[in-house]
Amino acid sequence: MSDMLRDAVVTETETQTGEHHEDHRPSGLMRWVLTTNHKDIGSLYLMFSCAMFFLGGGMAMVIRAELFQPGLQLVEPNFFNQMTTVHGLIMVFGAVMPAFTGLANWMIPVMIGAPDMALPRMNNWSFWILPFAFALLVSSLFMEGGGPNFGWTFYAPLSTTYSPASTGLFVFAIHIMGISSIMGAINVVVTIMNMRAPTMTYMKMPLFVWTWLITAFLLIAVMPVLAGAVTMVLTDKYFGTSFFDAAGGGDPVMFQHIFWFFGHPEVYIMILPSFGIISAIIPAFSRKRLFGYSSMVYATISIAGLSFLVWAHHMFTTGMPIAAELFFMYCTMLISVPTGVKVFNWVATMWRGSLTFEVPMLFAIAFIVLFTIGGFSGLMLAITPADFQYHDTYFVVAHFHYVLVSGAIFSIMAAVYYWLPKWTGHMFDERLGQWHFWCSLISVNLLFFPMHFLGLAGMPRRIPDYALQFADVNAIVSIGGFAFGLSQLLFLAVVIKCVHQGEPAPKKPWEGAEGLEWTLPSPAPYHTFSTPPKVD
Repeated sequence: MSDMLRDAVVTETETQTGEHHEDHRPSGLMRWVLTTNHKDIGSLYLMFSCAMFFLGGGMAMVIRAELFQPGLQLVEPNFFNQMTTVHGLIMVFGAVMPAFTGLANWMIPVMIGAPDMALPRMNNWSFWILPFAFALLVSSLFMEGGGPNFGWTFYAPLSTTYSPASTGLFVFAIHIMGISSIMGAINVVVTIMNMRAPTMTYMKMPLFVWTWLITAFLLIAVMPVLAGAVTMVLTDKYFGTSFFDAAGGGDPVMFQHIFWFFGHPEVYIMILPSFGIISAIIPAFSRKRLFGYSSMVYATISIAGLSFLVWAHHMFTTGMPIAAELFFMYCTMLISVPTGVKVFNWVATMWRGSLTFEVPMLFAIAFIVLFTIGGFSGLMLAITPADFQYHDTYFVVAHFHYVLVSGAIFSIMAAVYYWLPKWTGHMFDERLGQWHFWCSLISVNLLFFPMHFLGLAGMPRRIPDYALQFADVNAIVSIGGFAFGLSQLLFLAVVIKCVHQGEPAPKKPWEGAEGLEWTLPSPAPYHTFSTPPKVD
């Protein structure tokens, strides 16, 4: 009788904490193909994102190798254009967005006390259509006429009248990526709204959960707009319509309006989850509560709302009426206010905190500094008369890479370092991580900062050859690019080493960390929170 009672108590304890001895973890290849477990699907997204990051990075290396010296060195101009196009598409849709989706899948349920995502079968499907989409996109490079060569923004008529025969594959790949994003976003919204622990109110949710909830609504709103744009490109290219063909009564500028109505919220889709990550890491290593939690929530909602009102700042040179130019200029400047609130709150959180500088904190601080540089250059681009000088130059390339590389990608790396002990049960190699950080920090600035001066001197973007006056700076930029690419091999080494070996990670490896995920053992059990936890 006593043995039965003891077993019942042990079983009940395991059920509440998620600590099962067998942990019901399936094995073999089919585990990954058929899995509906949010942790497995999160891991799949992160591994896929890493593979795409290195593939897109390889294409960037082709671009920088060609631009190392003036003159045509290594590749034909048409192939150079294919590299710039597919590099952008892979990095945006294949590296950054799936990485954030992977972090959402892994962390949102354990942060809100849910046993899993709300729609687990759709979750599996939303991942497994992604490799198929990118296989379509990359395969187009090997077909007659080559792959897409019209830039990642695929402006008409370049993508309709003058595009290669493989454009249909590009369109279908974009459709599938969009379907995946919409399904993932619906899953996030339903999970957060319906599966939070009963005592977790909206204003008790971690900032990462808040930023992803808002990001999910942005995705649901704008991915259908992208689908409409690529469908019109498809019918113009293959079925004789004239949406964007002036000869048939269409308007190529209309394409830009439709694309950027998607494209600018897309920029915030790729940065809002970063704000949530940084808002988790900065308090943990400052040993302080986040300064101004509610203002951070309202600032995030404001950014999302304003993101729908600024799209035409990409189009100042298309001949808009002066009233429209003023409207979009002021709206763009206005969006810097809630963004500035966030930066102020992060700095105020660190102020007089008990700071330590482990690798996640280093990446978080670098994010704040470098993302702010990207924000300031964005404000420069927002000034209409100045934008006429900057437009379509390397200044724009420098701006959005400061936002998306030293912004989004640095925050993803910070998140991986921060939660890796929870995922693997091992502490990562701190020394190797520090090497990765400092090599990345120095090389990323060597890569992108000189591009500002190339742009101010008048060097256009997306060109395989350039005037001799730009040669020295381009050589420096290419050296920085190769150094940054090689630095990421250190990141891969840290992660692989941590998965297989390392000191056992405690339940809460970072002293100042807060949240439900730190109440779980390390590594986090396969099934967690079968009984909803209580949130103070």
